[in-house]
Amino acid sequence: MKRGLLVLAVASCTSASFAGVVNIDGQLDANYVQKPLAVQDTQTGFGDSNLGVIDYANGNELDTLYYLLDADHLYLFVGGNLEGRADNFNKLELFIDYRDGGQNRLLGNNPDVDFNGLNRMGDDGTGIGLTFDKGFAPDFYLTMTAGGTPLATYSNVAQLLTKGGGAGSYIGSGGAGACCPLVAKNGVMIGFNNSNTAGVTGGNDLGSGAGVTTGMEIKLPLALLDGYAGGDIKVSVLLNGQGHDYLSNQILPGIGGGPNLAEPRLVNLAFVPGAQFAVIPGGGGGTPCPADFDGDGTVGAADLSSLLAAWGTKNAKYDLAGDGGPVGASDLSSLLAAWGPCPG
Repeated sequence: MKRGLLVLAVASCTSASFAGVVNIDGQLDANYVQKPLAVQDTQTGFGDSNLGVIDYANGNELDTLYYLLDADHLYLFVGGNLEGRADNFNKLELFIDYRDGGQNRLLGNNPDVDFNGLNRMGDDGTGIGLTFDKGFAPDFYLTMTAGGTPLATYSNVAQLLTKGGGAGSYIGSGGAGACCPLVAKNGVMIGFNNSNTAGVTGGNDLGSGAGVTTGMEIKLPLALLDGYAGGDIKVSVLLNGQGHDYLSNQILPGIGGGPNLAEPRLVNLAFVPGAQFAVIPGGGGGTPCPADFDGDGTVGAADLSSLLAAWGTKNAKYDLAGDGGPVGASDLSSLLAAWGPCPG
């Protein structure tokens, strides 16, 4: 069994502030790399939400994709909505390619997670299965959904070994907002905020998801990417039906307009214009020096001035201690400890 993957989770309804560099609450923080990895270019065929509340939505869309990478974690923010009704459990499907091997076409002998939903997309023995772009063969899978009364989020993870098999598991449940992220024992955290009413509208034409800053937020320990040794990390995010059996037209990066893709086993993204995966170059480009607020490569007087200007406020950007409290002495101490040129 691979390390740390087959574990259950504990739900938290107290605070997500211990997440460290960012608060895992389903809102885009300033510490993410502010140039998005992807922005949706296609209207949603799964309905446009107009409720504007934190838990339930009446539509589904994937609008924006941002990332942050530190020495131990990959953070991904997916702006948009998951419908989250009592009778609707549509799926966010996250695929990560981080090493040689993997599955360019999903197999049907992967771990049985989410009622065998992963294998529902794979080869059932007839030689068909969800196929990705050339150059993308994911090694890791995470799926999440939301629904029920009261609303809860649920997630599963699995390895995607080149020949199938491997480990996978249900990792637990959470809720919506800053109070109640999903907090798994393997270190995964998922925040959820369903209040978006911007982004793309309903339909099959071209659209824009730019500017969406609430949605799904994932903290993923790099230790779960077994065998990761640096280099590019490639990600693809898809929106699927509640049985993992009906792909929407919402993929990040987008498909350039068009209807829902429907049966996953019949989808070959190599035939869709553009690349439906985004690349974190070199596995880096995040914020290795979080105290360098002005981005000049050095922690110095200007950064100290910025922190002091935020003194006493709650601001994730200046929460260097990761305690979730007001900017104060512990954050100042962290800044002073990092004083001078940033590493690398």
